Amino acid sequence: MNSELISKDNLDLAIKFLDEGQLVAFPTETVYGLGADATNVEAVKKVYQAKGRPSDNPLISHVSSPEMVWNYADPSYKEQATKLMKKFWPAPLTIILPIQKDALSKNVTGGLSTAAFRMPDNQATLDLIAKFKKPLVGPSANTSGKPSPTTPQHVLHDLQGKIAGVIDDGPCKIGVESTVIDLSVDIPTILRPGFITYGDLVEVLGQVSSDHHKVSQDEVPKAPGMKYKHYAPNAQVIIIDDVADFDEAYAEFSKKGTTGLLATDSVLKNFSLADELKYSLGKNLATSLKELFSGLRYFDNMEAVKFILAQGYSGDGIAGAYMNRLNKSAGQVHYKKGEK
Repeated sequence: MNSELISKDNLDLAIKFLDEGQLVAFPTETVYGLGADATNVEAVKKVYQAKGRPSDNPLISHVSSPEMVWNYADPSYKEQATKLMKKFWPAPLTIILPIQKDALSKNVTGGLSTAAFRMPDNQATLDLIAKFKKPLVGPSANTSGKPSPTTPQHVLHDLQGKIAGVIDDGPCKIGVESTVIDLSVDIPTILRPGFITYGDLVEVLGQVSSDHHKVSQDEVPKAPGMKYKHYAPNAQVIIIDDVADFDEAYAEFSKKGTTGLLATDSVLKNFSLADELKYSLGKNLATSLKELFSGLRYFDNMEAVKFILAQGYSGDGIAGAYMNRLNKSAGQVHYKKGEK
């Protein structure tokens, strides 16, 4: 199979593939999603196969309107969910809700009685789902465990020959996956941080919690990204929490193997090493969030690179979203000054 690059003006071709039970990657404002008919059990199986994704890792169903959600979700949760939908959707916000009995297959929900729903902020994908008239599952369109794809080229790098095609809408605007909030529990709980922050959600719901528990091996996670290794390139990522430590860290790790730098322009300008070993995260936290996965993928394509020194950030909000992904890519490895 040759995976096609599909113009966003040719959605009929994408719909043809989806009707046939094939896989089509689609753009969102966060990352590219690997799309399949959420109501087609066999098509959803192909998603797990193409990604190499564990079967107990639930999938997010992408919808084109809030109304589509209630064909599957328990309407008794409608009041609280509607507050979030009216405030944010379309947006990088995924909402977990109890579902109607047998409304979605177990390979969408991970066997749980809840499901995750999102209305992405991308017009081509909203048009696609509206024309298809059914939700699309859409985990990140990459090999499971690798950095998420933020361009069509990233998708084809991982999945060429495994999917029917990818709809080309250029680079994603935000660059990390959506915030996930669980409304099936007594206190609405953030299961994955993202561009929509704790403070944003508190303004709408009043009381919100964050889930920091470690998902056990025999536990089915309610949301993607809670249990399994994610976002990891082949090289070891080391987080530099204080930019003043970059010099010392580089001096140490460059003796052990080829070392790349993943940092903002103000850090990179202090290093005279080859440009190919530097990847710019731009000027600030917002650009760093957008460029993180692209940077990790950049170095993943360089076999010689053994270490990646990546700039960390402190604080809440989108800094929390950035560090959530970076910590997972690094396996929680932070540089400790003076430790060898």
